[in-house]
Amino acid sequence: MKTSTPRHSLIGIGFGPSNIALAIALKEGGMAKLADSALFIEKQSEFAWHKHMMINNTHMQISFMKDLATLHNPKSNFTFINYLHQHNRLSDFINLQTFYPSRREFNDYLAWAAAHFEEQTRYGEEVFDIKPIIENKQVVALQILARNSSGEIYQREANNIVVSMGGSGYIPEPFRQLSNESRVFHSNQYLQKIELIHRAKKIAVIGAGQSAAEIFRDLDGRPEEYEIDFIIRSNSIKPSDDSPFVNEIFNAEFTDYIFSKSKPERESLLREYRQTNYACPELPLIEEIYDIFYQQKVCKTQRHNFLPSIDIQTVNSDEQGVHLTLKNRRTNEEFTRTYDAVVLATGYERDQYKKLLAPLAPYLGDFEVDRDYCIKTNDNFQPKIVLQGACENSHGLSDTLLSLLAIRSQEIGQKLSESTISHSIYSDNSKVIEKTA
Repeated sequence: MKTSTPRHSLIGIGFGPSNIALAIALKEGGMAKLADSALFIEKQSEFAWHKHMMINNTHMQISFMKDLATLHNPKSNFTFINYLHQHNRLSDFINLQTFYPSRREFNDYLAWAAAHFEEQTRYGEEVFDIKPIIENKQVVALQILARNSSGEIYQREANNIVVSMGGSGYIPEPFRQLSNESRVFHSNQYLQKIELIHRAKKIAVIGAGQSAAEIFRDLDGRPEEYEIDFIIRSNSIKPSDDSPFVNEIFNAEFTDYIFSKSKPERESLLREYRQTNYACPELPLIEEIYDIFYQQKVCKTQRHNFLPSIDIQTVNSDEQGVHLTLKNRRTNEEFTRTYDAVVLATGYERDQYKKLLAPLAPYLGDFEVDRDYCIKTNDNFQPKIVLQGACENSHGLSDTLLSLLAIRSQEIGQKLSESTISHSIYSDNSKVIEKTA
């Protein structure tokens, strides 16, 4: 083990859009001391954002102006506009007359921004343990342990951490027993898995949101001519509400509004505005899908089935396929269908940070956060633990989205900068302390 372990003012766990925006805020926001010794650890081997959902002809659902910097600093070097300028596409993009770039282009923009911080980023390492560093009965810093794909373990220390792990695919209860079943997979693995299932003919797509709709459309257009059952729990597919007055819930001031409310009031507001984000594809996409089913009627074919009001009763698999026992709530009919593959477009869970922070649980209470996204800790706990993308219940629906990244990252940076105490800054030249594989 090294005689001195590098201690950073800040270690960011994950380097997706949230922590890229934070890196930008630190770099451009006059927070040099914090920026110079910040380090970000990302488990992917390179930057990638929803890489298995980069389906052709898919576009962003929010304006390019809600990028990593514009809403806080339109003069930033990291705006989407400057990205276009640097790539000699600004005039061409203007000619598109749209606020909504393709998902593939926005991913390229994010990768371009991330590349500016390669010296401060460690790709291919996964943080697996966080321990308190105690002096005089005070937790003064945190020990961070990360493992790379070769099993090598790295040890670092941090005065503060920002946890930005993103969401993990939600697997409904009936499917959890099939965790090793390669023919059942979450939509976040779609492009990877669908290319591996060469012999699949009949596929179930489960879910009523944007991802489910995009996957159905993509499968319909593939030359393999898959037969698809589009299965949803609700009675119909409902469009997202992106009307102007409703969209004000994604304005920065709404964060203060919802945070000021009691827990029951927050829950009521989240229910009221749920149709802006959950199980609600864009209307033009819904119309495309409706037309696909309508043209089946015109041509008197039955390649695909739309199955609303369905509850999944049981799931099992064998050599013949994946068998789903379904119940139609409209008719109370129960029936079984067999599929070669099942795609679960069933949303995300965002509480995996609790498992990572479990060693610190005695200091963290019930993981409640303050207005600045910091977990409220005991008095004898000095480090700040910031959550990005896991505070929807307290800060509103924009918390898991891109909408307020520029503003939120600036707020977090200022908070951490104010609390950062003077300390030695080390370069990250830590060496392997252990090899487990």
